Amino acid sequence: MDLLALADFNLVARHGGFGRAARASGRPKATLSRRVAELEASLGLRLLERGARTLKLTQEGQALHARTSVLLGEIDEAAAAIASGGDRPRGRLRISAPLLFSQTAMGKIAAGFALACPEVRLEVTTEDRGVDMVEEGYDLVLRVNPDPDESLVGRVFLRDRLVIVAKPGLARPVDGAPVAAVVRGSAERGGAWTMRTAAGVDSIAIDPVLGLSSLMMVRDAVRMGVGVGRLPLSLVSHDLAAGSLVQWGDADVPEIALWALYPSRRLLSARVSAFLDYLRSAFPEGTPDELAAYVAA
Repeated sequence: MDLLALADFNLVARHGGFGRAARASGRPKATLSRRVAELEASLGLRLLERGARTLKLTQEGQALHARTSVLLGEIDEAAAAIASGGDRPRGRLRISAPLLFSQTAMGKIAAGFALACPEVRLEVTTEDRGVDMVEEGYDLVLRVNPDPDESLVGRVFLRDRLVIVAKPGLARPVDGAPVAAVVRGSAERGGAWTMRTAAGVDSIAIDPVLGLSSLMMVRDAVRMGVGVGRLPLSLVSHDLAAGSLVQWGDADVPEIALWALYPSRRLLSARVSAFLDYLRSAFPEGTPDELAAYVAA
């Protein structure tokens, strides 16, 4: 396969047309069109659907662009690093991060990393859904307790745990009566929360009086005394220390682990390595108290 023709195809695909690609690169439009046509002929596939005013990738073209654009970018990065006599992190770094971590810490982390690595253009997208790193062009994904994925490797950089907390004036129910609770998600269903205390494992019935989509919102409602809440320790540790909230127990659920994930089939780029090192320096122990202190600083 002609790598130059492949690079021209990715240039056209990235800019969405021959004219825009030609203007962005300073290359003749006719040359780009000819090189893409030669690539199509060599593969025996139509990669682009050419309309009178629009250009659209075929299904095969989308697949080829998704699988080769990142690799060509790494080749360019390696060449630039060798030419400059070093392996400084540079280029675009796309990261997907979960909502709560983004709301509490990611802005500060991104700013600090940008100051430390000014030649990296960092882009952070906030979402909790699973993403296809190759198809969507992400270099790194941060996720909470991700499902096993053979195509990804990574490391845990933070750990947290859920605790059951309430305002000091909220009485603990007796005789199994349900307690008003603020929950994440639907408030239509009741149930029970199991928790670990110094006396052992206990269970409390809950009556969800408020359902909210964000844990930050849940914390604010619990602070107002609406009901008991189940929240990450890092999110309420300062409230507990100040006495504005009290802890009823540790939620009897699996530990929260925040992972940094990247594709195992690729060599780790300098910019990804630099960001992982920055996370490690920000959270050397990876504890809930460390995250709370980082957010509050």
